[in-house]
This record gives sequence, structure tokens and C-alpha cells, in this order.
Amino acid sequence: MTVSEIMDSALSFFGKEAWVVQVFIVVLVTVFFNWMQKRILSRVFNKLQRTGTYWDDALLDAVRKPLTFFIWIIGLTFAADIVKNETDAAIFGAIEPIREVGVIFVLSWFIVRFISRVEKNILDKKNKAGEEFDKTTADAIAKLLRISVIITSALVVMQTLGYSVSGVLAFGGIGGIAIGFAARDLLANFFGGLMIYMDRPFDVGDWIRSSDREIEGTVEKIGWRLTTIRTFNKRPLYVPNAVFANIAVENPSRMTNRRIKETIGIRYDDVSKMKDIISDVKKMLKEHDEIDANQTLIVNFNEFAPSSLDFFIYTFTKTTNWIKFHEVKQDVLLKVIGIVESHGAECAFPTSTLHIPQEVQLSNS
Repeated sequence: MTVSEIMDSALSFFGKEAWVVQVFIVVLVTVFFNWMQKRILSRVFNKLQRTGTYWDDALLDAVRKPLTFFIWIIGLTFAADIVKNETDAAIFGAIEPIREVGVIFVLSWFIVRFISRVEKNILDKKNKAGEEFDKTTADAIAKLLRISVIITSALVVMQTLGYSVSGVLAFGGIGGIAIGFAARDLLANFFGGLMIYMDRPFDVGDWIRSSDREIEGTVEKIGWRLTTIRTFNKRPLYVPNAVFANIAVENPSRMTNRRIKETIGIRYDDVSKMKDIISDVKKMLKEHDEIDANQTLIVNFNEFAPSSLDFFIYTFTKTTNWIKFHEVKQDVLLKVIGIVESHGAECAFPTSTLHIPQEVQLSNS
């Protein structure tokens, strides 16, 4: 077969099967557009990351993957339309619903990604700037927005596919009762999480504990079903949100001061020096830079103990930091010992005195 005969055969084939060429061109153009948008968006995104706004790079990052999916959906369904016109196969009747559902999915996917990216950008930039920001509120708002988008998209998809949304909602009202009984624990945890977001007994990053349950640690995440707490031995503790509706929760992270409450005993032999010691200790606490003089401050003789005369210190530090508090407490206690010793007194320790009658004679043997 000569070259001219091969060319004539090819032209004859493509003349009869021109739709194959059209499908090939559509797929080729789809690949080209997808390649181009990836290159352009990648370059623009790298530049937008250097800006100080939350929205531009979040918007571009959110649109990248959905845009790729959108291009392929449009390209492939367009190519399928060409095949449908040529073959009239029944399977290609699903092209239009697939295209419509795909577009709705892409749009909802983009919005959900945009919400997540904005939340992440705001939190990251606030942390880098050292600014205070309510992570719990940001997380709650982002979750509510994402759930709203997903539910709305699902209803639109059902309407697109020919289902009556009003009928679905009516069925949901009846079926919700049965689902409520079947998933009452899940719903209890959901509403427990909602109450945490509304009442705000604690936020992400707070140190909490409960005397009713063995719960103590730092809150890492507040989900709709579980709250994740990192215990002080660095183990994760997953607590169902419904639990918090039935227990008392203490939030030490919100304390305004830390308390120093100590009892110091001196010897009975130093009873005459007690008044001056108490006076000097009280003066020292009032003048201490790390003691909050606006809070309750008590230094008083308290008890005739078996081996000591006890006075107690009750005061509050300005700091709530755990490490710094112990440094302040150590400084206060060392100064108290210095005051006791400066008066020629001594701190008492448990002793026993044995009284021997004069009539008793000790044998030398």
C-alpha cells in the first residue's frame, strides 16, 4: 500500500468518524486548560502568600483543586455529549444530571475549603503576631458555616435530581423522631458541644479539671461529639461532650491570682518574739513586688501546736503562671525564715521533753 493510499484511507476514516477527532480535541483542550490554570494559580498564590491579608491567598488556595475538578467535569461531559449525538446510547442520558451535580459539588467544595483556609490563616497570623484570639469561637463559627453549606448543597442536589425538597423536609421531621431515639447519645453529645460553645466554661488551650470525674489537663480541641484533653502525662483524653452537662468543671486557667497558704511554727522558747516576727512578715509581704496587696493578706498567730507556736500566711501572688508562682513562693518562704532568724528565733520541729524526778538516781554501773 502506497503512502497516498494510506492517507486516503485515513481521511476517509476521519470523514466518517469525525466525532472521534472532536472528542480528542475536547480532551486535549481540557488537559491544556487544566495545565495552564495550575501554572498561573501557583505563581499568583506564591505572591499572595507574602501579603498581610487573610482572604486573597485563602481564596486562591481554596479554588485550586475545585477548579481542576470543574474543568474536567465540563470537558468530559462535553466530550460525552459529542459521543451521545453520534451513538444515541441510553447511558449518555445521565450526562446532564452529572454535569449539574458536579457543578454544585465543585461550588460547595470551594466554599467549604475557603472557610477552612480563612480560619487557618486567621489563627496562624494571630499566633505569629502574639495577639489574643478566641480559637473556640473561630472553630465554632467555621463548623456551623461548613455544616450549613453541606446541608444546603445536599438539598440543591436533591432538587436538581428531581426530588421534592419539601417532601424530604417533611419526611425528615417524621424520621427525625426515630433517628433521635436511635442516636440519642450522638445528639446528646452534639447539644453538649453546642452548650460548650454557648456557655463557654472553657476554651481551647485552657487547663480544666473536674472533681466528679478523673478529668484534668489542657483542652486541645472541642468537637461536636468529643472534647480532646491533653493530660499532664501527655496522654490524650477524649471526653464525650454530654459528660460536661452532668459534672462540675473547674477552670484554673481563668484564675486572677494564685494563693500562698502556709503555716510556720516557731519554738515555745521564742514566744516573746512572735509579735515582732508576725509584724515583720506582714510588712515584707505588703512590700513584695510579686504579692498582690489588693487581695486578702493575713499573717496571724494561729495555734498552740504540740511542738510549736504556729502562725499562718495567707496571701496571693500577682502572677498565675505555675512556674513563676513557685519562684515567688520560694522567695517569700526564704524571707520568712530570714525574718525568724533575724529575731534570734528558730523554726520548730517535733520534739519531746522528758522530765525526770529528782528522787530518781541513775546508776553508774
